[in-house]
Amino acid sequence: MKTDKKTTEFYKRLKSQLETDTSWPSIYLYKFIVPSNLEKTAKIESIFDGINAEIKKRDSSKGTYTSLSIKVKMDTPDAVIQKYIEVSNVEGVISL
Repeated sequence: MKTDKKTTEFYKRLKSQLETDTSWPSIYLYKFIVPSNLEKTAKIESIFDGINAEIKKRDSSKGTYTSLSIKVKMDTPDAVIQKYIEVSNVEGVISL
Protein backbone atom coordinates (compact mmCIF):
# COMPACT_ATOMS: atom_id res chain seq x y z
CA MET A 1 0.00 0.00 0.00
CA LYS A 2 1.21 3.44 -0.87
CA THR A 3 0.91 5.74 2.13
CA ASP A 4 0.63 9.43 1.56
CA LYS A 5 1.20 12.18 4.09
CA LYS A 6 -2.50 12.36 4.98
CA THR A 7 -2.66 8.62 5.68
CA THR A 8 0.52 8.70 7.75
CA GLU A 9 -0.82 11.57 9.85
CA PHE A 10 -4.11 9.72 10.36
CA TYR A 11 -2.32 6.63 11.70
CA LYS A 12 -0.10 8.78 13.95
CA ARG A 13 -3.21 10.42 15.47
CA LEU A 14 -4.95 7.06 15.84
CA LYS A 15 -1.93 5.54 17.59
CA SER A 16 -1.70 8.47 19.98
CA GLN A 17 -5.41 8.27 20.76
CA LEU A 18 -5.27 4.50 21.33
CA GLU A 19 -2.26 4.86 23.64
CA THR A 20 -4.01 7.56 25.64
CA ASP A 21 -7.53 6.14 25.86
CA THR A 22 -6.98 2.38 26.16
CA SER A 23 -5.02 0.00 28.36
CA TRP A 24 -3.41 -2.80 26.39
CA PRO A 25 -4.04 -5.61 25.56
CA SER A 26 -7.66 -4.72 24.81
CA ILE A 27 -10.68 -5.77 22.78
CA TYR A 28 -10.88 -3.65 19.61
CA LEU A 29 -13.83 -3.35 17.24
CA TYR A 30 -13.05 -2.87 13.57
CA LYS A 31 -15.79 -1.86 11.15
CA PHE A 32 -15.48 -2.10 7.40
CA ILE A 33 -17.78 -1.68 4.42
CA VAL A 34 -16.91 -3.43 1.18
CA PRO A 35 -18.75 -3.94 -2.12
CA SER A 36 -20.60 -7.27 -1.81
CA ASN A 37 -18.16 -9.79 -3.21
CA LEU A 38 -17.32 -13.14 -1.62
CA GLU A 39 -13.68 -12.85 -2.60
CA LYS A 40 -13.26 -9.45 -0.92
CA THR A 41 -15.03 -10.41 2.30
CA ALA A 42 -13.04 -13.66 2.44
CA LYS A 43 -9.80 -11.71 2.01
CA ILE A 44 -10.70 -9.42 4.94
CA GLU A 45 -11.69 -12.41 7.06
CA SER A 46 -8.38 -14.12 6.26
CA ILE A 47 -6.46 -11.13 7.63
CA PHE A 48 -8.00 -11.91 11.02
CA ASP A 49 -7.52 -15.71 10.84
CA GLY A 50 -5.91 -17.38 13.80
CA ILE A 51 -6.46 -14.59 16.33
CA ASN A 52 -9.90 -15.59 17.66
CA ALA A 53 -11.70 -12.73 15.95
CA GLU A 54 -15.49 -12.54 16.21
CA ILE A 55 -16.71 -11.53 12.75
CA LYS A 56 -20.24 -10.40 11.95
CA LYS A 57 -21.32 -9.74 8.37
CA ARG A 58 -24.39 -7.90 7.21
CA ASP A 59 -25.51 -7.12 3.68
CA SER A 60 -27.03 -3.76 2.77
CA SER A 61 -30.75 -3.66 1.96
CA LYS A 62 -30.07 -3.81 -1.79
CA GLY A 63 -27.21 -6.30 -1.39
CA THR A 64 -24.71 -3.90 -2.92
CA TYR A 65 -22.44 -3.67 0.11
CA THR A 66 -21.43 -5.86 3.03
CA SER A 67 -20.49 -4.50 6.43
CA LEU A 68 -18.08 -6.41 8.60
CA SER A 69 -17.77 -5.88 12.34
CA ILE A 70 -14.71 -7.60 13.72
CA LYS A 71 -14.13 -7.80 17.46
CA VAL A 72 -10.72 -9.07 18.48
CA LYS A 73 -8.25 -8.83 21.35
CA MET A 74 -5.25 -6.81 20.23
CA ASP A 75 -1.97 -6.42 22.13
CA THR A 76 -0.85 -2.92 21.10
CA PRO A 77 -1.95 0.15 19.14
CA ASP A 78 0.66 -0.80 16.52
CA ALA A 79 -1.06 -4.17 16.05
CA VAL A 80 -4.41 -2.40 15.54
CA ILE A 81 -2.92 -0.12 12.91
CA GLN A 82 -1.17 -3.00 11.15
CA LYS A 83 -4.53 -4.72 10.60
CA TYR A 84 -6.00 -1.49 9.18
CA ILE A 85 -3.09 -1.27 6.76
CA GLU A 86 -3.52 -4.90 5.68
CA VAL A 87 -7.27 -4.45 5.11
CA SER A 88 -6.71 -1.22 3.17
CA ASN A 89 -5.11 -3.33 0.43
CA VAL A 90 -8.52 -4.84 -0.37
CA GLU A 91 -9.95 -2.85 -3.27
CA GLY A 92 -13.03 -0.78 -2.44
CA VAL A 93 -12.92 -1.24 1.33
CA ILE A 94 -14.01 1.62 3.58
CA SER A 95 -12.76 1.64 7.17
CA LEU A 96 -15.05 3.20 9.73
